[in-house]
Amino acid sequence: MILIADSGSTKTDWCYGTEIANCKIVQTEGINPFHQPEEKIQSIIYNELLPQLETPIQRCTAIYFYGAGCLPPKTESITRVLQNTFPEADIFIETDLLGAARALCKNEAGIACILGTGSNSCLYDGKTIIQNIPPLGYILGDEGSGAYLGKRFISDCLKGQLPEILRDGLQEKFDLTIPEILDKVYRQPQANRFLASFTPYIYEHRRMTQVHAFLLDCFGEFFRRNVLMYPQIFPVSFVGSIAWYFHEELEESAHSFNIPLGIFIKNPIDELTRYHFQLSEY
Repeated sequence: MILIADSGSTKTDWCYGTEIANCKIVQTEGINPFHQPEEKIQSIIYNELLPQLETPIQRCTAIYFYGAGCLPPKTESITRVLQNTFPEADIFIETDLLGAARALCKNEAGIACILGTGSNSCLYDGKTIIQNIPPLGYILGDEGSGAYLGKRFISDCLKGQLPEILRDGLQEKFDLTIPEILDKVYRQPQANRFLASFTPYIYEHRRMTQVHAFLLDCFGEFFRRNVLMYPQIFPVSFVGSIAWYFHEELEESAHSFNIPLGIFIKNPIDELTRYHFQLSEY
């Protein structure tokens, strides 16, 4: 049995099986070693993942974990937890960006992008990532992500850059005062998740002229500050919930930059499963 994981800040999709015909997918809380201590990661594995697996852990021979924040030395905590839990398995820890590239492009060259709670992008040659514009997180970067949209939208509403009806509806729907918003952004943990939680409200009002313009501006920032920085323009493909639900606005924004688009997939786990069972050299 092999175990494949696609982990973001919000959730982790796990696929396990011996061949593509008998694979099963389960879900746990997101695992991000940049934000979570080893004890939290272990709790998610033991309390959320293991109870859902229908196969003895001793039968797991390989684990391919693609995750947000999975850069050395932060990967050491995940490696230890997985190795202690699945002692017979070979452990491969990779970034969620490589997972996105393999899911979107398989063995072909292209530009792969993630637009979910956070954002990222890379130039992929069909085997490895050859260039990556650093995303820099939701404070310094993450343009086009759920956290970025939420941050910009809240700010624009409260500063009067968007119609009052949006500000009033926002405060009524979420029952939040300005001090409470500031506390959650500046003092509470996982502010990126909090900011991204406003994207369903933005989606609900995306047909408003002002919100449409707002979205084009946000996605334009993603293309301008990330995709257009790569020296070669291949078709640009996307994974992630933001890309999936706002694909019309993304397509319109890309067209304004003359950027060719590839495919959109909501969750990479199905395509990663196909990659490892049918296309991978591993």
